[in-house]
Amino acid sequence: MPILTHDAPRAPFAFTSFARMVTASTLSATFAACIVAPAPALARTPQPKAVFDASAVAAPDRYSADAAQQIIAAGGNAVDAAVAMAFTLAVTRPDAGNLGGGGFMTLFVDGKPYFLDYRERAPQQATRDMYLDDKGNVVPGMSSIGHRAVAVPGSVDGMWQAQQRFGKLKWKQVLAPAIRYATEGFQVDPRLQQQRDATAKNFAGKTNFDAYFSSMKAGASYRQPELAQTLTRIASDGGREFYEGRTADLLAQQMYGHGFVTKGDLLQYKAVWRQPLTANWDGYQVLTAPPPSSGGVGLIQMLKMKAGLKQAFDGLELNSAPYIHLVAQIEDRVFADRQQYLGDPDSYKLPVDKLLDDAYLSQRASEISADEVPGATPVKAGLGDAAPEKAQTTHFSVVDKWGNAVSNTTTLDGEFGSGVVVDGAGFLLNDAMDDFVTKAGAAGQSGAAGATGAELNTVLAGRRPLSSMTPTILLKDNKVSLVIGTPGGSRILTSIFQVMTDLYDFNMPPGDALAAMRFHHQSLPPKTIYFEPYRPITGELAAQLQELGYVLDGQSFNGDVQMIRIDGTTPEPAADPRGIGVGRVIR
Repeated sequence: MPILTHDAPRAPFAFTSFARMVTASTLSATFAACIVAPAPALARTPQPKAVFDASAVAAPDRYSADAAQQIIAAGGNAVDAAVAMAFTLAVTRPDAGNLGGGGFMTLFVDGKPYFLDYRERAPQQATRDMYLDDKGNVVPGMSSIGHRAVAVPGSVDGMWQAQQRFGKLKWKQVLAPAIRYATEGFQVDPRLQQQRDATAKNFAGKTNFDAYFSSMKAGASYRQPELAQTLTRIASDGGREFYEGRTADLLAQQMYGHGFVTKGDLLQYKAVWRQPLTANWDGYQVLTAPPPSSGGVGLIQMLKMKAGLKQAFDGLELNSAPYIHLVAQIEDRVFADRQQYLGDPDSYKLPVDKLLDDAYLSQRASEISADEVPGATPVKAGLGDAAPEKAQTTHFSVVDKWGNAVSNTTTLDGEFGSGVVVDGAGFLLNDAMDDFVTKAGAAGQSGAAGATGAELNTVLAGRRPLSSMTPTILLKDNKVSLVIGTPGGSRILTSIFQVMTDLYDFNMPPGDALAAMRFHHQSLPPKTIYFEPYRPITGELAAQLQELGYVLDGQSFNGDVQMIRIDGTTPEPAADPRGIGVGRVIR
């Protein structure tokens, strides 16, 4: 159980001794979409000489930035730092950082790109209609609150595989900062308490959330001794302890009689190395997330369609009504494709190559005009409703002086996940089952391999749900030029697209690109543009968009982009002003 104290947090952890440095292996990787990459190798070879002036991180809180700085100071590389950050966020950001969730990691290590899919999976007992009542209606809350919402977690195995394949330090070393914060406490940010207070109402009487988090108070030091014990076991016995050891037993016991995840599900779970999606754009090579993320496909589609519409965009002021109108039409087509053609690549053969084909995107872009009426290109019937993907995720970006980079996005799905804490282990479990389409629409035009778009993301045992997480790296002459990502649910890919456009099409400095207004459109609901609290669409701009035929809708979520741009050999980290993140150069 957690312990609340009012002591000031202690100084950041400092390592006192470290084992001799070892380095990561180099394995070749091809640039094919959605293909499972070779299994990790354990042989390690020397790191190259420094190619950047310094290392850098862009982190969602100061504790994870501190952890990365400690690891890099101890001789760790970007992968070591990323793993330390992920485990630290499981302690200091329990709303989204996690042991009991999943995510995606895009890497560039020793001059080669990689992608690690550690997304959650549906348990073996999962069935297509598991969230429907006897009349075929969705049971409210069953897929989002409590034990039945939980999918098999992937985060620990993802971090274990990444660090074992590419890390330089010992496994215990990279978990040390997280163990310290869990044992000795961290100071609770007011925003975290506000999120806790708001979310606890949804869990009241349904989960054991309050037993662990009701004492979390802004400004106080918050300790989590059970979580510290869990992290210590994982540090001592390796990442598979979570799936095979005492932690797995506690998780299975928590689920027994209430949920669907079993010890067998945990034993079977493995993160998957896939080939990242790649594309050439504006003189850069884009490395981004393949399915089961829809984000990488959508991001490349948006970048290429906008480039193909250069003449239409020339002379338009950024975020003016005509500019937003053209971008919304691009997004309309991207999300229509997302809904119809994308899902778990291990369940269906997905037409990714077709969706990213230059001729196809040129044809899609040619349909767009300044005179088009919003909603003139409706989504095809029979695809079902889009799954209600939530915005409560977290992202961090890391670059080391040797030129390696990690872009990592991880999630519990909703804020604090399912609200279920593993008794005796002290960590929250995800509600990733809510990312599936829980009730498919009527059969209609086929998407991939004869399946309707809705069927591509329906519940199926062992399937990974579709996601929008889009950890992305840009290369210039095979050197890292940008590392970027954000939380935000379906708004992830549109947010990254807009920040990249601000950076490269409008030549904004990183801080200005992050602070610029962002908006979102996703086909459904039709004719709707969402705006953010940080920079809402109001006044004359709102009137102009409404005159064009749009409905404006305010969203409650701002976004939290964390990025590092490389200017020559100098990293420029920047944290989104909407959040409490930290950009830090580490020398």
